[in-house]
Amino acid sequence: MMDTTDLPVTAADIDEAAGVLAPFAVRTPLLSSPALDALTGARVLLKPEMLQRTGSFKFRGAFNKVSSIPPAARGGGVVAFSSGNHAQGVAASAQLLNMRATIVMPADAPLSKRERTKGYGAEVVLYDRLREDREAIAREIAVSRGATLVPPYDDPRVIAGQGTVGREIAEDCAALGLAPDLVVAPVSGGGLIAGIAVAVKARCPQASIISAEPEAFNDHARSLAAGRREPHRAEGSTICDALMASIPGQLTFAINQRLLSHGVTASDAEVARAVAVLFRELKLVAEPGGAVALAALLAGRIDARDKTIVIVLSGGNVDADMYARLILAE
Repeated sequence: MMDTTDLPVTAADIDEAAGVLAPFAVRTPLLSSPALDALTGARVLLKPEMLQRTGSFKFRGAFNKVSSIPPAARGGGVVAFSSGNHAQGVAASAQLLNMRATIVMPADAPLSKRERTKGYGAEVVLYDRLREDREAIAREIAVSRGATLVPPYDDPRVIAGQGTVGREIAEDCAALGLAPDLVVAPVSGGGLIAGIAVAVKARCPQASIISAEPEAFNDHARSLAAGRREPHRAEGSTICDALMASIPGQLTFAINQRLLSHGVTASDAEVARAVAVLFRELKLVAEPGGAVALAALLAGRIDARDKTIVIVLSGGNVDADMYARLILAE
């Protein structure tokens, strides 16, 4: 067992988060697919977080953080900034705990994510992602209302909550008599893969942990190769709207620099193919960002032949019209 006690988040923190989440979060299964095994020459296991409460892994970290706020400090509610999945996770967590939630979201966020966030009772404040600073807007709201800011990834409790994904992967692989050789997950700020890395490395130290990103939005791949936090150089957009952070988080990279092997990328066309494969072969609805790890595998970016590989599908919150285009294009 690898010692993670000197990291900002430990395996013990993730064990504690698992206890907090147990009555509220879904323990998503590990799924196998003979079709994917045949396509890749690997033993492929999928962790489908689109089946999680709110449709993505983000509920785990959000609830672990929001539930830690002392009762005396809950009156001001919570504030978060997000392109959609963290927004829904925070809004749902606040609703469960009878707290007010205000979410700062980009005006170009998918309509389904905006509407679902409102559906959990949150107030949505829109901003222009090209001209305005979402963190500054959120901090101003938090100060004026006495609310608690819930960061999307650079927070120990958020990372520990996301780490329960990795804890379940390690436990379920052990129950199947398998030792994962590779675990690949989508990254934006890096909170999900940081938590996964801590949990998996504590139980399966031989496993290589790999980040997956949209092709031009490759700040993790660049940073891991450089040994320091590096921004991506992308201009424009990607269909992976959930994976557009400009640079890895400080806290998350402190973990990921230690525990990750390297990063891989996939183009939008490769992501679209992966979304279509998941629909066709497993009847799973993945949003583009949620399918980027599988896209990288199917595109041959990961050497997985004759290995056991776990692919994390991080979410399934996608507008119906975009989803139809993706699955019909394949």
